[in-house]
Amino acid sequence: MSTYVYGITARSHPALPEGMTGVGEPPLPVRILTAGELAAVVSDSPEGLRPKRRDLLAHQNVLAEAGAGGCVLPMRFGSVADDDAAVTQVLTERAEHYQERLRELDGKVEYNVKATHVEDAVLHQVMAENAELRSLAEANRRSGGGNYDDKIRLGEMVAHAVKNKEAEDAAEVHGALAPAAAAVSVGPESTGWLVNVSFLVDRDTAEHFLAAVEQVRAGHPHLDLRVNGPLPPYSFVEPGPAEPAGSTAGAGTGAQ
Repeated sequence: MSTYVYGITARSHPALPEGMTGVGEPPLPVRILTAGELAAVVSDSPEGLRPKRRDLLAHQNVLAEAGAGGCVLPMRFGSVADDDAAVTQVLTERAEHYQERLRELDGKVEYNVKATHVEDAVLHQVMAENAELRSLAEANRRSGGGNYDDKIRLGEMVAHAVKNKEAEDAAEVHGALAPAAAAVSVGPESTGWLVNVSFLVDRDTAEHFLAAVEQVRAGHPHLDLRVNGPLPPYSFVEPGPAEPAGSTAGAGTGAQ
């Protein structure tokens, strides 16, 4: 049977609660595989696993329980290896990498920040900042709305100004929050989001990062700024080369 991998930790990590279960219906028992100084938190992998809410929550719960005892390198939902031997083989082959990541991520959490424009507010702002736009809009208004070409020109100019504002705001958000983080990981571009960035933050000083977020929010009322965290540091494990051989990456559990 294939093996479902929740995360990787040190062999010295405190034991998990007795009788702990994870994904599957019924929920499958969680167990520990060890190799050298490392350990993997795993269970058998259920057939036909899909990112249903119950299993997503089970995955997160296992990581939360394991993370309460110390640093865990979280695997994304759906990380499956061929069998236990494949997991321990990768633990052995990638031991130096995993141990370095455990040292680097100890005591740290991830905050994912997404932002989009509040449509009416950003339109008001780009009009206020662009004299040419205001002039053309006023000329159209005086002429009863303007002819077809005038309307098209105004629309194109507004769209271009808003696009430029997206790039400007994304840079400002990144620049304001990065100094409060230990590391930054830019997420994939997604329709509707002008910012999708994860920040690695010291757990003990997370309030400084959240204060920086509030400053950005207060200074940019035309932005809808959303923060998800604290999360396990999914974006900082380097999941591509680090996943067990034969694994299949599934949907994220909330970081992205």
